[in-house]
Parts: sequence; structure tokens; C-alpha cells
Amino acid sequence: MFRLEARTSTSAWFNLALPLLAIGATLVLCSGLIALAGAGVIEAYGVMFSASLGDSYAITETLVRATPMIFTGLAVAVAFRAKFWNIGAEGQLLAGAVASCAVGAIPMPGPLAMLLMALAGAAAGAAVALIPATLRVKFKVDDVVSSLLLNSVIFYALMALIEGPWKDSFSGYPISPPIEDSANFPVLLEGTRLHLGVVAAFLAAPVIWFLIARTTLGFRIRVIGENPEAARYGGIHVERVLISTALLSGALAGLAGVSEVGGVHFQVMSDISPGYGYSGIVVAMLARLNPLGVMPAALFLAAVMTGAEAMSRATGVPAFLSDVIQGTALLAMLVALLFTAYRIRRVGAAR
Repeated sequence: MFRLEARTSTSAWFNLALPLLAIGATLVLCSGLIALAGAGVIEAYGVMFSASLGDSYAITETLVRATPMIFTGLAVAVAFRAKFWNIGAEGQLLAGAVASCAVGAIPMPGPLAMLLMALAGAAAGAAVALIPATLRVKFKVDDVVSSLLLNSVIFYALMALIEGPWKDSFSGYPISPPIEDSANFPVLLEGTRLHLGVVAAFLAAPVIWFLIARTTLGFRIRVIGENPEAARYGGIHVERVLISTALLSGALAGLAGVSEVGGVHFQVMSDISPGYGYSGIVVAMLARLNPLGVMPAALFLAAVMTGAEAMSRATGVPAFLSDVIQGTALLAMLVALLFTAYRIRRVGAAR
């Protein structure tokens, strides 16, 4: 028979291998769905990753798709480190998109417009995240429920804007007015959509890693995540740190909305986010809440999302497989995390 035995420690290579094993298990499990659709597994995965990584244009599209997920992945990783269960990155992204669009529509010099868009988007995302944090700190309201429900509140507030005051009177489409041309993020590679926000996302990851690993605030966040009572006994103001963590997490998610408005869509519409806020949870878990691990995890999911449509056209496998891969990857990673705390031991039968 077998039993679980607590581990005293785990090696560095084991911690590195776990996300790779989770991704491998995900691809193996999802291969059954591809086979059920009547397509070749190797062919389908080959088309998927070739369409997302096969040439320079495909790579740039994958980088653009990964950008909002890096921001939301960092947002979730920071929050979860402090055991603040921010499930509201999707709503915070939408709030950031609306705020940055409102600022970007005001005529002003380009550099100033981009700076103010980023500040407005970050502030809007932080303001939304502050609500569940305050409810938890002041009234002990479950932050999972409150942050999750706020996603719907923000979405319908956005819909009220684009169906009301922002609605295009000429075409009748529910879209906001476009931002000024001067507010558009610079394109880094001619003929592609690679924009300045991509660079900002990849720079944000090491900055957040440094903040978590090398600063006083990061130390307090990690201590509260490990043991809030010990943190309180050690003189750390737990509630204040939770509020600060929520503000930082919301600001990062808001920047995801800024990157979509300033670099991709240049306006706000109902489907500006296909669920990047929820994908950020998968990214953060695959990265094991390590900000540096968020980048490769986001690139993997972006490659899957970018290549899913090409795979569907070439093999007939539904493009929704990308959503199944995301969900399966999260479950596989949660199972894998079990083995960081426990090992399986074989116990001999008693005589």
C-alpha cells in the first residue's frame, strides 16, 4: 500500500521540473480530445505551435497576446503571495482599459498621453482591487467572492458606457471613441503589432521580483502569506500590508487594460479581453507565484491561444481546445504542487 509523507524540503531542480511536468501532463490529457475530434495529435500540436512560434510574425503575435497575461499573472502572483485571493484581475483590467481610453481621447503630446494613460489605468485597477481588500480587512468579507463578483459589476458598467454615452452615433456599434493617434503606443517592428507595452510587461516582471524578494514590503508580503499571526506578533501591520498588496495587484491588472487600449485596439469594446484576467490565475500558478516564472508561463498560454485558430482551420479541432488546455494546466499544476509538500511512500504489509 502507499501513503503520503510530508517533505522536509524540495530540491531546486524538482521545483523547476514541476511546471514542465504539469504542462506535459496537460498536453497528454488534452490529446485525447484531439483524437476524439478525428485529428492526428502530433499534427494538431504541430500546427498549433508552428502558427504561434513558426516565424517572426507569429512570434510577435504571441508576444502581443502574452503581454496582458504577464501583467495579470504578476497581479495574481503578488496578491496570492500575501494570501489575498484576488480573483478580480479581469474587472481590474477592464477598469484600467476604460480609464486609459478616457485619458487617451484627450488631445495632448504623445509621451505625456502614454504616461497619463498608464497612470490612469493603474489607478483605476488599484481602486477596484481596493474594494474587496477593504471589505476583507474591515468586515471580514471573503475576498474570493467579493473580487470575483466585482468582475461582473465592472463589465456591465463598461457595457453601460459603450451602449450609452460612448456609443458610436455614426455606426451604432457599441464601441468607445478611439484614442488620439498621438496616444497610440509606438510599434517596435514595422509590419507587426509589437508595441511598447510588450517591453513594459517584460520589464515589469523583474521589477516585481525584486520588490518581492529584496525589499521590506516584499518581505512583509511573504511573511503574511506564510503566517499572518506570526507576522502580527512580529510587529507587522497585517491589514496595512494587505491593502498595499491589493493596490499593487490591481494596478498591475489595470496596466494590462492599458496595454490593450494603447497598443492593440485603440478603443474599448465589449470583447477587449477574452478572459486575460482569469488566464492570469493559470499563469501565476504555473509560475508558482514567482514573478520571473510568469513570463514563460504567459508565453506558453499565449502560444496555445494564438495557434488554436490555425489548428482549428487545418485539422477541424475546435479552437475552444485552448480554453480546455488552460483549465487542465491549472488542475495539473495544483496536483503537482501537492508533491512539493508530500511524497508518496510505499508501506510494506504488516505481518
